[in-house]
Amino acid sequence: MITGVVNTKREAIIHVIVCGPNGQEREIDAVIDTGFTGFLTLPFSLIVSLGLTWRGQAQAELGDGSLHQFDVYEATVMWDGQMRTVETDAADTLPLIGMGLLYGYDLHIQTVEEGTVTIEVLPIQ
Repeated sequence: MITGVVNTKREAIIHVIVCGPNGQEREIDAVIDTGFTGFLTLPFSLIVSLGLTWRGQAQAELGDGSLHQFDVYEATVMWDGQMRTVETDAADTLPLIGMGLLYGYDLHIQTVEEGTVTIEVLPIQ
């Protein structure tokens, strides 16, 4: 199970450990973004400090309807006690957790300040 908290900005936040290919790791606070269908976004400065491997470019439509091209990297994330390699988008924003990482999990958010965020694996169907 993964737990977190709702902050004063009404963002659901969880702590995640992100690892680079040479063993570098950073514990980060990431915002859960259910409108993001990918796995993870990280700021470019963190991508560089972790030495993440570049995988290519992709394009996405943002919430305002504009198209945005971005670089895609590979990162390893500690997710529910397991190391998991995921596509990581470079973005000038806070780290975001998307539906790609949440897929197969049950997400509960107590939507009040200091509310609990709980992410639990769904039972096998």
